[in-house]
Amino acid sequence: MDAKTKSRYRGYLATQLLWVSEQVSPFPQIKLNKSVDLIGEGAVFKHRRLGKLVEEFVFHQLKNEPSVTWISDNLQIQDGKRTVGEMDALYYEGETPIHLEVAYKFYLYDTVDTYTEPLAYWIGPNRKDNLSYKLTKLHRRQFPLLHHPLSKPLLAAYGLAANTIVQKLCFKAQLFLPYQNRAMDVGPLNKDCIAGFYISYSALRQLAGYVFFLPAKLDWIVIPHPSVTWLEYAVAVALLEADIRNGRSPMIWIKGPDGKIRKGFVVFW
Repeated sequence: MDAKTKSRYRGYLATQLLWVSEQVSPFPQIKLNKSVDLIGEGAVFKHRRLGKLVEEFVFHQLKNEPSVTWISDNLQIQDGKRTVGEMDALYYEGETPIHLEVAYKFYLYDTVDTYTEPLAYWIGPNRKDNLSYKLTKLHRRQFPLLHHPLSKPLLAAYGLAANTIVQKLCFKAQLFLPYQNRAMDVGPLNKDCIAGFYISYSALRQLAGYVFFLPAKLDWIVIPHPSVTWLEYAVAVALLEADIRNGRSPMIWIKGPDGKIRKGFVVFW
C-alpha cells in the first residue's frame, strides 16, 4: 500500500456523512467502521477518478465487515446495447439484501445566484451541479433502477426480488464556506462536513501572507498536512491563473505565519 493511497483513504474515512436527518432524503445513510486498520497492506485500488476511487474505498470497507456478504457492484442495466443505468452495489447485511448508492462531493455555498430550493445553494466548485440536482437524480433515477423491468432478471440471477431489498445511501461530502463568512449555519446538513473556505481569484490578494500547495484532484480528499512542497504567493497565483482562465476552480492548501494549515478553493466566479 503506497503512502498516497493511505493518505487518500484516511481523508475519505475522516469525511463525514453529509446529513443524518430524514429531512434531506428518505433513504437512510449506512454506518461504516472508521478504523484505518481495515485498509490492509495488501489492498489494491485501481481507479484514477476520485468518485470511482471513493466507491472502491466504500466497497472495501463493506467487504471487510463480518456482517456483510457481497453480491455485486457496478451492476449495469442494459437494454440491448444501451445502458439504462447502473446500481452501485448489492450486498447482504446479515440476512437483509441492500441496494447501495455512493456519492462523495465537494460543495460550496453559492452567494452569486438565488434559488427556490435551499439545498440548491450548495454547488460544485465549477458551478456545474448542486446538491438539490444530485438528490433529485438519486431519488428519481438511481434508486428506481432497482424496480426497472430490466433489473428483474438480473436480480433473479442472485435469487433476489426488488420488493425484498432495502435501499441505502453512503453520501459523504466536504463543505466550503465563503472566505468572509465562515460562521454560517449549514443545517439541515452536517456541520462536521465543513472542511474549509473558498475565495474568488480576484480577491486572492487577501492571502498574500500565506504559502500555498495545489493538490491534484485525487488528493482533494486528503487531510492537509505540512509535508508538502509549499509555494510562495506569486508562484501559486501564476499557476492558478491557467485553471481560472479555463473556467476551473482549483483546490488550495494555505499555511500562515502561525503554521496553521487551511483548505479551500480558488473560484473563477
